[in-house]
Amino acid sequence: MSSPLRAVIYARYSTDLQRDASIEDQVRACRTLATRQGYDVSEIYTDRATSGASLMRPGIQSLLHDARQTRTFDVVLAHALDRLSRSQSDIASIYQQLTFARIPIETVTEGTIEEMHIGLKGTMNALFLKDLAKKTREGLRGRALAGKSAGGLTYGYRTVRAFDAEGERIRGDREIHPEEAAVVVRVLEAYAAGRSPKKIAEQLNAEGVPGPRGGAWGASTIHGNRLRGTGILNNELYVGKQVWNRLSYAKDPMTGKRVSRMNPEEDWEVAEIPELRIVGDELWQAVRSRQGALVSAGTSVPIWDRRRPKFLFSGLMRCGCCGGGFAKVSQDAFGCSQARNKGRAICANMRVIKRVDLESRVLNALEHHLMDPGLVEEFCREYAAERNRLQAASLAGRSALERDLARTRADHGKLVDAIVAGVPADQVKDRMIALDARRKDLEAELADTTAPSPLRYHPGMAVTYRDRVGALIRGLGDADGMEAAKDALRSLVERIVLTPEADGAGLSIELHGALAALLQLATGAEALSPAATG
Repeated sequence: MSSPLRAVIYARYSTDLQRDASIEDQVRACRTLATRQGYDVSEIYTDRATSGASLMRPGIQSLLHDARQTRTFDVVLAHALDRLSRSQSDIASIYQQLTFARIPIETVTEGTIEEMHIGLKGTMNALFLKDLAKKTREGLRGRALAGKSAGGLTYGYRTVRAFDAEGERIRGDREIHPEEAAVVVRVLEAYAAGRSPKKIAEQLNAEGVPGPRGGAWGASTIHGNRLRGTGILNNELYVGKQVWNRLSYAKDPMTGKRVSRMNPEEDWEVAEIPELRIVGDELWQAVRSRQGALVSAGTSVPIWDRRRPKFLFSGLMRCGCCGGGFAKVSQDAFGCSQARNKGRAICANMRVIKRVDLESRVLNALEHHLMDPGLVEEFCREYAAERNRLQAASLAGRSALERDLARTRADHGKLVDAIVAGVPADQVKDRMIALDARRKDLEAELADTTAPSPLRYHPGMAVTYRDRVGALIRGLGDADGMEAAKDALRSLVERIVLTPEADGAGLSIELHGALAALLQLATGAEALSPAATG
């Protein structure tokens, strides 16, 4: 008698249900289905308070990963297809991935899922999402125009807990938070008086004033983006005006993430809420006047929206004191962004390093120190030992699968011989079906089991590496090949840690190489095995 199929359950509830017990209800119904079908439930995957419009959910991602990698279950159970996803493209992707892994989907409401369900239910769910989004948007619009909160809580305010006559919570009401409101006024006054957002943030952090959501203050928290109405300096709620429909949101089909876009100004809707005013018109206009004078040199681009040029190692530098990034702080030098934007309370590393000095020291380390011949020789010994271990394990695993496959084929052949000898076929039918299924599984496992690649490393590759890095460095002076050389050199660096030296003379540099890229350059290999990159 064949063993029962192994089943897993997926359950999800979203913000439109607002009920954690819904998970337990779905699991209970799926367990009943599993009992009726004779399945053994081995795992339960859940996503709580998560929209079905996106696949960026830990529960469903874990389920799909296990279906691809571990193959520890035979069927997926759900209460309904829309619990897996409400997106047409996402539910089709889930179905295709599970079908490829030979794992069917069964639901309490629709039964066994087939292509027809994917098309019809996917369309219905997409229409549901569109209708839900429209209703939600209209509801938020009504709240916004009524002066209530239509989103997150703005710094300077706090929620009002109130209930209607039936005891239901009244949502969206706010009132001024006196302590935070005083900080808002202080920030705007300091800015209007000529202080930079960076210096204001530094002072607030030095005094231990909690920022929005309790974190540290940063310059961007204050200056934000004037066009989008973000940042302390630009939030019109501080003068008693709530702007609705400034931004619209859409999901990027490539990443699954929501992106915001500016709507035309004529589509904005403004609600007057004088009781929430914190700042007077005179101060507000003083801030506007100073912002209007700030543009990047030689351009019409606002200072908060400028784009900095990208240098050879931009984005790879880290402060050895706080872990923050190093960025351009003058025409030709880099410094710790945290120390400058948030002050000494967050980081005291005010040392700077000239761009020319940084690049020459890092390039010298890349060429002469990251592939030390002695270290390369030791690496090659360890690599060879690890490769031998992996190859032995892989061969042992393949041998066991091949023996099992040979036995399965032999047993199947014996049953065929028995039928030829006169044994009634119906007496061995179930056993033959089970053996055939086992044979297919073993063949699939063997197809997925590959021996380690034959890539080998030789101690002499250190010389090859230095020659190639030297050629890349020379390529920086070639106009035609400069960008390609930059990209290749950047790929060799994982991070550059800059720490103040004990004698106060400057910054020490700790260079962390990207091992996979270093070895690729040294060997000319197109890809590296897990043993090399781990």
